[in-house]
Amino acid sequence: MSGSRPPSPPLNRPSSTRYTIPMQVPIYRYEKSAAEYARALKVIPSGIYGHQGPAEGCFVPVDAFPFFSQKAKGAHFWDVDGNRFIDYMCAYGPNVLGYNDDEVDEAAAAQRALGDCVTAPSTRMIDLAELLVDTVASADWAFFAKNGGDVTTLAVITARAHTHRKKVVFFKGYYHGVTPWTQKVDYPGILPEDVANSVYVPWNDYEALAQAFADHKGDIACVIAQPYMHGNFRDNELPAEGFWPKVRALCDEAGALLVIDDVRTGFRLDLAGSDHYFGFKADLICFCKALANGYNVSALCGREALRNTVSGLTYTGSYWLSAVPFAAALACISKMKRVGLPAVLREKGLKVTEGLKAAAARHGYRLHVSGAPALFYLRLEDPDEQAQPPGTAWTPKLALHQRWIAEMVRRGIYVTNHHNHFLNYALSDEDIALTLAAADEAFSAL
Repeated sequence: MSGSRPPSPPLNRPSSTRYTIPMQVPIYRYEKSAAEYARALKVIPSGIYGHQGPAEGCFVPVDAFPFFSQKAKGAHFWDVDGNRFIDYMCAYGPNVLGYNDDEVDEAAAAQRALGDCVTAPSTRMIDLAELLVDTVASADWAFFAKNGGDVTTLAVITARAHTHRKKVVFFKGYYHGVTPWTQKVDYPGILPEDVANSVYVPWNDYEALAQAFADHKGDIACVIAQPYMHGNFRDNELPAEGFWPKVRALCDEAGALLVIDDVRTGFRLDLAGSDHYFGFKADLICFCKALANGYNVSALCGREALRNTVSGLTYTGSYWLSAVPFAAALACISKMKRVGLPAVLREKGLKVTEGLKAAAARHGYRLHVSGAPALFYLRLEDPDEQAQPPGTAWTPKLALHQRWIAEMVRRGIYVTNHHNHFLNYALSDEDIALTLAAADEAFSAL
C-alpha cells in the first residue's frame, strides 16, 4: 500500500429516501467476559495470547469485543454473557461447514468410540491420504501434522533437503506461521541466523523476483507464498494476470521448488487447491484450516519427485497420527465436494459484501472490499484520506473503520478490524439480512 494513492470518485451521498431497517438490533454488553478475562490475566500470559486475543491489534477498541465463548452452532457462537454472534471469522478459518456440523461430528464420534491416539495408527490415515490425492490437483501423496505452521515448516525443510540449497524467497506481507524462520530479525527472541537465508520481494512484482533469483543464483531452495496476498492491515491483492505461470517457469528454470501456503484459502476457492484455481501447479501445498471443520489436523501434499525426500526427514509429533481428526476430515471433504462448497461460499460472500457496500453508500461512505468473496477483507475509507498531500506515500486512516467495526460487533456481527474474514456453509440468508441491518445501524451510529 505504498506510493501515491489513486484518485477516487466522489463519495456517494445518502438519498432523500429513508432506508427502512427491517429489525432492531440489540447493543451487547460484556460484563462476564471482562471478569473472565481479568481472571485469565492472573494465570495466562496476555490472558488470551495470539490472534484470538486482544494483544494482536485487531480488537480496537478492546471493550467492543467479547473474549470468551460459551457454545457454538452453525454460523453462530454465544459468548459467556449469552450474546449471540453471526461469526464472520469462523474460528479464524477452521469452521467451514458450520460449528458442530452433524456429519463431521458423527464421523468423529464413531472413530472416537474405536480409538484415537493409539500406538499403531488407524487406517483412517490412509483413507484421508487417498482422498486428498484424489481431490487436490498437485497431490501425489499427503503427510499429516496438526497446525498450519507444522506443514509450512515441513515444506521449507523438504525444499532445502531436496535442492541442497539455503535461501527461501518470501513475498512481503506474508504470514506462514510463527516459527523462527517465518519471522523477522527485529522480532523478540529471533536471532539473525534464524532468518539469514530469507529473501524478501514485493508481491506481484515478477521483475523483483527474477532479480532475486539472479542475485542468489544457484542458492534458492524455494519460493513460499500464499495464492494471493491476504495479509493483515492492508487491502488484499489478487495475483496479476500471468503472474503465477511466470513464477512457475522461473522456479523450474532455476531448479527451485514452488510452495503454496493454502492454509487459509484451501478448499474455499477450489477443492482441487488454490494453485489449481489460479491456473498453475505447486510442488508442495499446505492445508489446515478448512480440512476437518475444526478438528486439528493439517496436511502437506506434494508431487511424486519429493516423496523420497520427505520419507528421509526426521519430523513427527505426539498427536499427529490421531484418528479422530482423520475421520472428521474425511467427512468434511466429502461434504464439501457434495455441496460444491467453493461456489456456495462465493455466492454468499458476494451477497454479504455487495450488501455492505450498498449500506455504506447510503450513509455517504465508501467501503473497500478486496480479496476473494469467500475470504473478503474490509476497509472503510475515511473521507479525510483525500486530504493527504499529493505525491506522498498513501496510508489509510484507520480510526473510522475501527469505530464502524466496533458498532458491528456490539450488534452481534463478529468481524474484526484488520484481518480477512471467512464464511461457512451454514450462513443463511436470514443471517445475511441481519448482518446488513446491523451494518445500516452501525453506519448510522458513526
